[in-house]
Amino acid sequence: MIKLTGHIIIFLLTAVCSALSSCTPGACFEETNAYLKASFYSNVTKEKKTPESLTLFGLNKSDTIYKKKSGVQPALFPLDASAGSCTFIIIINNVTDTMHIVYSSYPHLISKECGYTFYHKLDTAYTAGKEFYIYKNSENITTANEENIRIFY
Repeated sequence: MIKLTGHIIIFLLTAVCSALSSCTPGACFEETNAYLKASFYSNVTKEKKTPESLTLFGLNKSDTIYKKKSGVQPALFPLDASAGSCTFIIIINNVTDTMHIVYSSYPHLISKECGYTFYHKLDTAYTAGKEFYIYKNSENITTANEENIRIFY
């Protein structure tokens, strides 16, 4: 009787340990937001140049992404996966322009722990005025640390 009870206890402990280890959700340590990444360059020297002051907010949006922030390089632009375009007001060193971004979105599985996010494919990025010039460097907007556009000011 004692041998049978010992075997049952070992079996139950093994079953409980297996169940706990297989059902424990893992933590997500990966980036889950795909931002358009914009680096800043001098319009004169064509070399990378960090703005002294950057203010960035979405047109008709209440949230400000950057407010007179210094040392921003690169800037991260959040895109709306339910829309095909976004418009931002960008102020670099007290010079204002409007930037339009046209893109398409598609779901992407990051991992079992992190789930899905939306990646984007950049179609065009341009400014309404002549204050800044936009150069498209990479059309794939993902969670990777990759420059998508260059903003010359």
